[in-house]
Amino acid sequence: MTMHGLAAIAETLRASRGIAAKADIALVARRLGISGASAVPAGDDCAAIPDGDSFLLLAIEGFINEFVAADPWFAGWCGVMVNVSDIAAMGGRPIAAVDAVWCAGEAQADPLLGGLAAASATFGVPLVGGHSNLRTDRPQLSVAILGRAKRLLTSFDAQPGEHLVAAIDLRGRYRDPVPNWEAATDAPAERLRGDLELLPSIAEAGLSAAAKDISQGGIVGTAMMLAECSRAGLTIDLDAIPRPEGVALDLWLRTFPSFGYLLTVAPPNLPATLAHFAARGIRAASVGLVEDGHRVDVRQGDACETIWDFSRQALLGCADA
Repeated sequence: MTMHGLAAIAETLRASRGIAAKADIALVARRLGISGASAVPAGDDCAAIPDGDSFLLLAIEGFINEFVAADPWFAGWCGVMVNVSDIAAMGGRPIAAVDAVWCAGEAQADPLLGGLAAASATFGVPLVGGHSNLRTDRPQLSVAILGRAKRLLTSFDAQPGEHLVAAIDLRGRYRDPVPNWEAATDAPAERLRGDLELLPSIAEAGLSAAAKDISQGGIVGTAMMLAECSRAGLTIDLDAIPRPEGVALDLWLRTFPSFGYLLTVAPPNLPATLAHFAARGIRAASVGLVEDGHRVDVRQGDACETIWDFSRQALLGCADA
């Protein structure tokens, strides 16, 4: 790729809606007075609450109104799926979920509730309550989840010298209206549950201490959040990122995969970590290195561009003080 081409990709990523939405977190965190230095650190995929010799994990996801209106069944499915993914990203296993559903009547709510019920059964996560209002003017959805981890994966523990590993299930397809790479609704429940078990297994084996679920910020945006919270730099090799055949790089970098994680792994642990994913048919590769510093760079061939410099501007604003 030419310098001009890589620069264009870098600018597109910086201006993307997914990364802009992550920057909104800084405003909320500042107003609430929370950060990575809080008793329960803010900036992770879940709140990790010490509980004896383990951690309770608490997370919530709210969904864009346009998405809920355009594909209500899939929005309901995602309500469970993305929360389960957040639990796994912290090295945990889900316990139960609750939902808040607002719709203009029973007919509008039906597909949304159907997607929630289907994902609950598939992932084996009971829906145990929540809030409903079927007398509103538009469909809206949020889902919260509780889980438990024996050994945490966090956003704050990436160390210089570690590999940045991307693990993504490529056995899927795009699903409109947003760039969702959907590799779950047609997959066997047993396989999906086994795949999610990979993250707590890796944590409990001591192969990694830092991870994040690849979110709407995409691969690079998620890496930026991990770097900021760990007060580290990153260089990401775009050519090394697992990618479906025929999918353009600029689109893939803005994609939200149904199963996608970033982990940092010390060099001696890299072969075993990659083998865990390969055994389940999930593509994983070292896509970069954690470094001393404060920048996230992307490179391709001889070209290199800085995506973000935390010495100039925070993203989440949740770095540990």
